[in-house]
This record gives sequence, structure tokens and C-alpha cells, in this order.
Amino acid sequence: MKHTEPGLMGDNRQIKSKERVSAHGEVFTAEREVDAMLDLVKQETERIDSRFLEPACGTGNFLARILQRKLAVVDDTAHSRPEYELQALVAVTSLYGIDILPDNVEECRERLYDTVQDAYRQHFPLPDPHTDDYLRSVRYVLGRNILWGDALTLRTPDGAQAIVFSEWSAVGYDIQRRDFTLDELMRNRPLEGPNLFSDLGDEAFIPTPLPAHYPLTRYNQLYRHEQPDL
Repeated sequence: MKHTEPGLMGDNRQIKSKERVSAHGEVFTAEREVDAMLDLVKQETERIDSRFLEPACGTGNFLARILQRKLAVVDDTAHSRPEYELQALVAVTSLYGIDILPDNVEECRERLYDTVQDAYRQHFPLPDPHTDDYLRSVRYVLGRNILWGDALTLRTPDGAQAIVFSEWSAVGYDIQRRDFTLDELMRNRPLEGPNLFSDLGDEAFIPTPLPAHYPLTRYNQLYRHEQPDL
């Protein structure tokens, strides 16, 4: 399955305004630098389940490019519609981002969603209820994985809530979800020690998930996870 890769940066802006640069130090990484940096871990960017966390994701310059690389691999490895959908969803579930500016969070979510939707519709262009469910599940995962927050405090910028990420594990064509506070993920990790977001063979620690229980759910029904079973 092959698709034409969409543009990475849109209008290639590196700043939105001088005011945002002054207030938040917001400067976006240019396309050439993004690719050069990702090429340093090329093998991981092309493994669909390799997790990435971008603690200042902006509008998604890095995450969008990683997703494009992963979807290109899905094109080469998926041999049926269910395989394509599951593998593409796993690629989405592997990407995590935090940004302190809410408009960046929304733009990043939409950008990643559009990347998946555009690739998906090239293979399966006819609308149907199954497609609607699948794309709703993709959007739902992005809503859980790309979050408004402060990576320094591990909380929302107003301090009201802890940052909570979801871990998504494929079990056949079902998905198991567990939620963790970012504080819990970071608490037991020494500065030079294990990292939950590393799949490079590091020694792993076992963080404690939140008590909410989410049953195994078909990959295209994840959007139904509005309320957990407690």
C-alpha cells in the first residue's frame, strides 16, 4: 500500500509571532533540521510501536514527521484493511506530546489526524460507518496522547491537574488501555536511568497505573472509552 506523503511543515513557519517568542520562547524547528535529527534514530522512527514523547511539541513538526515515516512502513507491511487500520492506529498510539499553549495542542492534534485521514482515504475512499468509527477512534487517541500541560511541573499550566497519559497495548485486534500520571512515570526514574518511552533495551521500571479499568476494546471502538469501569 503506497500513499503520497503530505507536506511536513505547511507554510514552514518557525515563529507565529514575536510576542509568543518573547513570552514563551516559541520557535519551531525547520523541516531540514527535523529530518536530520530523526535520521539519528531512523530505525526507531520506522518501527510502528516505538514510543516517542515530545515535551514541547508545538504544532507537531517532529510528531507529524515520525507519523509519516511510520505510515510509510504500514504501507509496506499491511496486507488487508484490518491490518492497515490496526497498524496505523498503533503508530498513532505510540506518539505523545505536551505543549503549554492550548492552540498548539489543538493544531498538533488536527495535524496528526489529517495525516492519518489523508493516508487512510487514499486506500479506503468510500465513506461507511466502519470508517467513521475508525477515524473517531484515531481522534480519540490523539485527544488522550497530545495534551495541554507544562512538562516542567508535570501538571496542566494552571496547576489544577496532573498530566495523565494513556498506554495502549494491542492484543490481537483489541486494545488494552491503562492510564498513568506523568509524575508517576517520572518519579522512579533516575536522571540516567530507565525511561518508559525508550524501546532501546533499557532496563525498565514498572510504574503504578491509575485504578480505572478499561476492558479490552476492538481497535475501531476506542472512542467509546468516555467513562472507565471503576
